This record gives sequence, C-alpha cells and structure tokens, in this order.
Amino acid sequence: MIAFIDDHREAYGVEPICKVLPIAPSTYHAHIAQRIDASKRSARAQRDAELKIEVQRVFRRLRRAEGLAAVAARRLHGCPLHRRAADGEPWPAGRDPRQAGADDDQR
Repeated sequence: MIAFIDDHREAYGVEPICKVLPIAPSTYHAHIAQRIDASKRSARAQRDAELKIEVQRVFRRLRRAEGLAAVAARRLHGCPLHRRAADGEPWPAGRDPRQAGADDDQR
C-alpha cells in the first residue's frame, strides 16, 4: 500500500488515497519517516537490520552452500543470530520453539 501511495500521491494526494484504502495518513507518514531516519524504527527493527547484514555476510562467505536458516542455526551457540526464550536462555539445539508446551514438564 505504501508503494501505491508513493506512486499516486502527486496526482491525488495522500489523504484522498488513504480515505479509499484501509490505511491512516498518519501510518503512511510514520512509515516514510522511518524509511528516511532509521533511528525512528523500533529497537527490534534496528537490531534485525544489524543481524541481516551479518547473516548475509556469512551466507556469502559460505558461497551459498547452506541456506540462510542453516547459517543462523550454525551460529546458534555464542551468537545473537537466534531468538531466545522468554527467560533469555537460547532454545536447546534441535528443539523447535513453536512446539514448546505440554511435554516441557516431563523433561
């Protein structure tokens, strides 16, 4: 939607387009401000941008022999390229965090 508004804002203006589309003008303007000034992004978005650069560097170094998920898994231990559990501990190797639940008590 942002790209559509960018393409047509000269002809119609932002507010008239936003009346037709399900987006508030303030949302559009906030997105544009974040695009221009990266410091206005959330802390999570800023950290993800840093990690994206590091993952791409490792991916290129491995000559794309492994997928991006494998690169992240390879660097799981000792590297902040993975998501952590709510308590801050990394997920155990081979364990899918989406499947945490009922059987956790039995471990």
